[in-house]
Amino acid sequence: MKPLDQKINQYFAGKVVRKDLTKLVKGNAIVPTYVLEYLLGQYCATDDEVTIEQGIQTVKNVISNHFVHRDQAQIIKSTIREKGSHRIIDKISVRLNDKEDQYEASFANLGLNKVPVSDQVAKAYPKLLTEGVWCILTMGYLRTDEKGTTPWVVENIKPIQISNVDLEEYKQSRKYFTKEEWIDLLIQTMGLNPDEFSFRSKLLQLTRLVPFVENNYNLIELGPKGTGKSHVFSELSPHGILLSGGEVTKAKLFVNNSTGAIGLVGFWDVISYDEFAGKTKRTDRGLVDIMKNYMANKSFSRGTSVYGASASMVFVGNTDHTVQYMLKHSDLFDALPRDYYDTAFLDRMHAYLPGWEVQKLRNDMFTSDYGFIVDYLAEILKDLRKEDYTQEFKRFFDLSSTITTRDKDSISKTFAGLYKVIYPNGEISKEEAKELLEFSIECRKRVKLQLQKMDETFLADKVDFSYVDRTSGKSMRVDTLEEIQYANAELNVPEFKEGPLELGTNQDKNPIPAQVEEPQIANNRKFLKEGQVILRDNQTGISYDKLFGDYLEGASEITITDPYIRLPYQFRNLMEFIELVTKKADLENEIKIHLITVNSEEYIEGFKDKLDQLDYSLESIGINFSFEFSDTIHDRSIILDNGWKIILGRGLDIWQKTNGWFDLSEFLQEKRQCKGCEVTYLKL
Repeated sequence: MKPLDQKINQYFAGKVVRKDLTKLVKGNAIVPTYVLEYLLGQYCATDDEVTIEQGIQTVKNVISNHFVHRDQAQIIKSTIREKGSHRIIDKISVRLNDKEDQYEASFANLGLNKVPVSDQVAKAYPKLLTEGVWCILTMGYLRTDEKGTTPWVVENIKPIQISNVDLEEYKQSRKYFTKEEWIDLLIQTMGLNPDEFSFRSKLLQLTRLVPFVENNYNLIELGPKGTGKSHVFSELSPHGILLSGGEVTKAKLFVNNSTGAIGLVGFWDVISYDEFAGKTKRTDRGLVDIMKNYMANKSFSRGTSVYGASASMVFVGNTDHTVQYMLKHSDLFDALPRDYYDTAFLDRMHAYLPGWEVQKLRNDMFTSDYGFIVDYLAEILKDLRKEDYTQEFKRFFDLSSTITTRDKDSISKTFAGLYKVIYPNGEISKEEAKELLEFSIECRKRVKLQLQKMDETFLADKVDFSYVDRTSGKSMRVDTLEEIQYANAELNVPEFKEGPLELGTNQDKNPIPAQVEEPQIANNRKFLKEGQVILRDNQTGISYDKLFGDYLEGASEITITDPYIRLPYQFRNLMEFIELVTKKADLENEIKIHLITVNSEEYIEGFKDKLDQLDYSLESIGINFSFEFSDTIHDRSIILDNGWKIILGRGLDIWQKTNGWFDLSEFLQEKRQCKGCEVTYLKL
């Protein structure tokens, strides 16, 4: 068991489950993850393998014997009739039959309708009165000759969700985890393998949880298919409901004018609209107007009555074009239905999640490690909705005075939501707050930039999306990643932030430039400069040629220091860098490349053979290649005999994992997503 899994089981015993177990017990049951993990939590919430094996079999038996498959509904009905009563798992919804003055239940899979239930059930579980709730219940059958009555009886019923959680215990246990460990625990809870995601990619995933933890939060995510946009909202919490975008009506969502019944916003914490995009989709313009008022004011009206609600709204859909195409020819809201393509409606969005940055899900992106039982986390997030952290960033930073009230509210709510998810115990450092604040600003700025493209009246808001460090007074501007990548689509290279560089020295007396905050786009790379490039998580359009190409010209001796050249993808990086050298260097003169790296016993023999083969291959084209292993190096750099030193924050390993041979990014560096890092250029 991994150290993190051991720690998870130590501090959250009985509240976590191994995430691969869900697949083992699901079979062909069409049931949400939180239902299965509720059952697994009853029998498998442990790290003891024997107990887990027994628990898996028990849950399989429960699913086999009690879960109602639609194609076996008649068999279940017969079983209930023959036995007199039988326990089942089904999705139940309840309606008031005002003619008979009684509540009646409908069963999604069993196919029964108008089964009487007591008033106490409707009062105890009001969500049954909406779109339905998964329940464990005992159904009875009483033969009767009385006309107009049904033999079916609901003997007892229990919605599938944890009855109570200890929020303070949860907060106290958080302090035993580092930021990275806690984020990985949450990512594993979502069923994903954190090793396959960069920090920014993890933030994108966790932002999907913000609507569950923040009242009246409006989120939109548009992107390619297959990235799991709707998974969280359908599988992770019994407090959220996923609707088809075309099935929403005013009566269903807000209030039924005929009966006076409150709609979904009165019962659910999160209402998510799936497949929301589609220009040709028919929509109700009146619904859009009511939604605009609700999303802005947290209220809706019926006649002269005004009602308040706290449900968050989430809109997920697929884009029709690439980001670069949309930015050049239209905008990032281009795929929305005509009636929702409304600046007043879109201005209510607190955050636009860039779905195009989320990788399509592969098998190796799912985890078999431990995470919270999702129902447990769902109850924690619900309890955290009562707390307000929207002002917490002001301990360290102030937003620019040019940012409008609506923009500030949006940024504050995104920050507060991520704060609750990642730092529920309230312990956050200045640097950690900065990470969340910059991400929150970016999510709102993405909305504002598109509104300015759609409606020039928004240009009147001369908003500077920046913030001020309250200690130093330094102002820092925040750009969206697509601004950085596509501001100059033809050139698309990062620019150095020039001096005067504030230099210190490290242990080797080598100069270290001060950190630079704002990368921009260069207009001329031939004029070589000292400075620094900051690459951001998920940034694309970067290649070794754009970073190093001009600096390699005129160099005949190149020393690469990188402690991690051992795994296949790391060796690929080395080969691609050497390929660049062959294009930039003058091969009529002798070229020397020397590699200094670290290796371990498990890799060293096989890797030495590869390097020897590389030496032989390069010798034939006039490059003298040599290498050495050192146990003391840590820093990463490229030193050139033409007077330049390039300090590499992550070495040559600047890219995230590709999807393999059938992924174009495997062959084209500019199509790969970067890992966040810094590259510094010094004149020696």
